[in-house]
Amino acid sequence: MEFCSAVGSDQYDAVVRAGRRLLVALDFDGTLAPIVEDPSAAHIHVAAADVLDRLAAEVRAIAVITGRPARQVLALGGLDEVGDAMGEHDRELVVLGQYGNERWTSFERRVITPKPPPGLSGLIRELPRLLREAGVPDAWIEEKGLAVAVHTRRLEDPVAAFDRLLPVLTEAARERRLAVEPGRMVIEIRAGGMDKGRALSSLVSEFEASAVVFVGDDLGDVPAFEAALKVRAAGFPALLVCSGSEEQQTLREMVDLVVDGPDGVMDLLRDLTSSIAAAHA
Repeated sequence: MEFCSAVGSDQYDAVVRAGRRLLVALDFDGTLAPIVEDPSAAHIHVAAADVLDRLAAEVRAIAVITGRPARQVLALGGLDEVGDAMGEHDRELVVLGQYGNERWTSFERRVITPKPPPGLSGLIRELPRLLREAGVPDAWIEEKGLAVAVHTRRLEDPVAAFDRLLPVLTEAARERRLAVEPGRMVIEIRAGGMDKGRALSSLVSEFEASAVVFVGDDLGDVPAFEAALKVRAAGFPALLVCSGSEEQQTLREMVDLVVDGPDGVMDLLRDLTSSIAAAHA
């Protein structure tokens, strides 16, 4: 592994020493699953089930923190079966969907979700008009229950379409007191008051973790990286990993390690598992 700095190498060694006090949290799209044109086809990496099961035996807990609805991630990732396997190690898998607004665990086996935010249904009705006015009528609208996402990746010039849409949707969301989450050729509008940083911080407290690894690939992951840095500032180890996102230079400038997409994430988790097992043998 080629770390971005000596700090990254030191943090890796420190989280290895933490062993079973370590929380490993991961994004889904672009991290555990590849980015694809059709989000409904973004299935988890073929090796993920085995890799996560082996890692679970060595750490405190594993969590997936995603902007997707929890039920969708469970289906695409087969994470209920992964949770079954982890249960043999008496370890819990947590899935926090919709940026932490939804929760599923392998122990409780049910998705807990709030009501959709006020103003969202009205915005969804207005979206076709807003897209026409922005000159991108063919952008794909994905309704997610507690949020709505507008994708430009399939368009002829996705970057230009994204740039035209972002200010339009930001203003529409502001008028309805909703939050905007720009991502990799996608703009998501959802309830405010929750993000991946708050979700990660709550997990650290819940599991009394004294070390954290967070892996993400998108601007929506920035709050989680910032939360991990707060863990580090409090005197505990935290390793920040970017899953090979050329589109998000911001992430590359704040992380300790960049890996080559989901394949690189699997390699990292294998190395982490082996290193922890050897250190605590």
